[in-house]
Amino acid sequence: MYPPAFEYWSPRSLDEALSKLQELGNDGRVLAGGQSLIPMMKLRLAAPANLVDINNLTDLAYVRADNGHLAIGALARHADVVDNADVKAISPTMASAAPWVADPLVRNRGTVAGSIAHCDPEGDWNSVMLAVGASVVASSSSGQRVIPIGEFVVDFFTNSLDEGEMVTEVRIPRPAGAAGGAYLKLERKIGDYATAAVATFLDLAGDGTITNAGIALTAVASKNLKVTEAEQLLIGQTPSDELFGEAAAIAARACDPESDVRGPAEYKRAVINAYTKRGLDQAFAQAKGGS
Repeated sequence: MYPPAFEYWSPRSLDEALSKLQELGNDGRVLAGGQSLIPMMKLRLAAPANLVDINNLTDLAYVRADNGHLAIGALARHADVVDNADVKAISPTMASAAPWVADPLVRNRGTVAGSIAHCDPEGDWNSVMLAVGASVVASSSSGQRVIPIGEFVVDFFTNSLDEGEMVTEVRIPRPAGAAGGAYLKLERKIGDYATAAVATFLDLAGDGTITNAGIALTAVASKNLKVTEAEQLLIGQTPSDELFGEAAAIAARACDPESDVRGPAEYKRAVINAYTKRGLDQAFAQAKGGS
């Protein structure tokens, strides 16, 4: 199926892109990698009247350590974060997830920021960002605002961008202590959406207690789900099998998977339980090894 007709714009600068988005309002959509938007247009699930292609804005194609956080520009591709030294040093959860995102063809073209803005509950990156406490930089002709990821992800394919705004950067905070993380994903085949997946993150104090924790789930709710109750249980505690098992049980109860061709809801909930426990074990082992 062909997409409906649309106007195509190719700005040469960020200011020009933001001005065009302001002018178009709700009739404009940003085109970066196009790996989510174009298929939806072909299936007539999305029908933007105008596409603003930002691929000329090459200054936004960066992944770098910057002022206490990892900065991911709007044109950084998924492939750019795989094996990136700054990603490995600052965000072990992101480093673990990067090879699991789609397949090599999609990773070479799709963008991290675009995937985050898309807010697909079966997408991998928003679970990672929820687990590590990331923020999104939203830019418009009026200026910038920094949005915590928990406020940015609103619901099914819904973010909190205002009219005329676009995501120009994603920021992942540098852990305060020895940290570890993991992303565990069950998929039917390489490049498939997750049947269920879990992102975990642990930050340890010098005495080994947990100072910060993150747990977020993919494909088992109407949006990527941050399991705040389990995170709060972990903070201030000494890691143990019993503690991690209790957190995993909370995560399994918190999710609301649907029964479908990938498996019954009870099976997916059991996967979340097992993967949360395994992910916390891996995050702890990694953090302990780096302390």
